[in-house]
Formats: sequence, structure tokens, C-alpha cells
Amino acid sequence: AFLQQIKSDYREILINYFTTDKNLQEKIDKFINAVFCANIPVPQIIEIHMELIDEFSKHLKLEGRSDETLLDYRLTLI
Repeated sequence: AFLQQIKSDYREILINYFTTDKNLQEKIDKFINAVFCANIPVPQIIEIHMELIDEFSKHLKLEGRSDETLLDYRLTLI
């Protein structure tokens, strides 16, 4: 259940990353603290990131849109 919450939180961060969400930095900080306190390994976070990007890509393709914009989301992981 905890990993599902982490994935959900990260999904929200990705969706709002390029917006003017005033609370985004706070959400990122909470996410980092939760991941750090739970001692979740970096490869697992990368796996969550890649799964979400794949889901977004599939969704965009189903809508007939290009997934090229997802290239910008490499920055969020860094």
C-alpha cells in the first residue's frame, strides 16, 4: 500500500511539474522525505518513474498524440 501511495504521489508531481502549482515544491519535499525514511532504493524509484512515463506514453498514443513531450520529463527524475 505504501508503494502505491508513493507512485500516486510521484504521478501527481509529474503531472504538475511544468505548471505553476505553488505547492509543488512542498509535495516534492514530502515525497523525498517519505522515500528517504522508508529507505526505498534509488533503482526502485527509477522503476516507478519509468512505469509512469510508459503509462503516459501509452495514454498519449491512444489519444493519437505524440509522446515526444515526455522527453521533458527526464528532467524531473534528475
